[in-house]
Amino acid sequence: MEAAVLHWSASWPVLTGYVAVAGCHLTGVLRSRPATRSSPAEARQPIVLEGGASRQERRREAILFQLGLLVVLLALVSPVGYASTVYIWVRMAQTLLVAVVGPGLIVVGAPWEALRAALTRQGPPAPRSPSSLRSPSSPLSSQPPSRVPWLQSQPVLAVVAANVVWLGWQVPVLFDAARANAGLALIEHLSYLAAGTVFWLQLISSRPFQQPTPPLRRVTLLIGTVAASTVFGMMLVFGSGVLYPAYANSAHHLMTVLDDQQLAGAVWWMGILPPMIIAAVALMMDWLKEEESAELTAGLDRLLTPRRHGWPSRPVIR
Repeated sequence: MEAAVLHWSASWPVLTGYVAVAGCHLTGVLRSRPATRSSPAEARQPIVLEGGASRQERRREAILFQLGLLVVLLALVSPVGYASTVYIWVRMAQTLLVAVVGPGLIVVGAPWEALRAALTRQGPPAPRSPSSLRSPSSPLSSQPPSRVPWLQSQPVLAVVAANVVWLGWQVPVLFDAARANAGLALIEHLSYLAAGTVFWLQLISSRPFQQPTPPLRRVTLLIGTVAASTVFGMMLVFGSGVLYPAYANSAHHLMTVLDDQQLAGAVWWMGILPPMIIAAVALMMDWLKEEESAELTAGLDRLLTPRRHGWPSRPVIR
């Protein structure tokens, strides 16, 4: 109980960044609220905003984005931030929160339109009915889905770069230097957050950006990431030498630094599996839906295509 109320860090760069981003997002969400409908008939229809998302979906996305920001904030300013300078396994848990869990929630939260609305001071979009979205004359139906070419054109390269950032900071020289230097630690956390966001953008369609990579290929990217993390975790778990001597402090009177290091390997090894498994299951479900849709379309095409008979419909004098 004492540890939960002590050792909170007043990291002004982190707090300032959180307030700025969270406030900008909430401002964009409020500006993106649709105008109220006048007639009772329009009020009974579900409100679908520009981009094809309903008001309930946008509210859920806003909650997920704010939750992702809160996860990153608590990982840095709560007692977790203090304990990460004392125990290696807490440092690994903090890395998972900042580099994997928080960015995943941020990407699922799809904050891009709200942030753009806040920065460009756009007004609320006009509400649309579901029938207008299906209409061929609707501008939404005629416009192709938005993409991020410089992020999604090379998904393998982006995922490899994210893994290099995650694992590169675990090199003993950088790991110990970030512990001793607050400025370098801030750069480390910012790079974790950026790399995690780029990583999840290769796997998740974050409205309005649609993911062009097929689901099975995205699953292979997940498998490669899990394999790299497993190798790193096994190196720490089964290693016999101390890689991070800067953590040799008086707090390790119940466990040695080597025990702490091995526990940190287990935290990284096992901790990265739940979000990866959830993402893989979701991608496999998308793939099955696509396969079922393709089979249904092919079946309808066979039924609607007129058959050619072997005999002529009219007798022909030969």
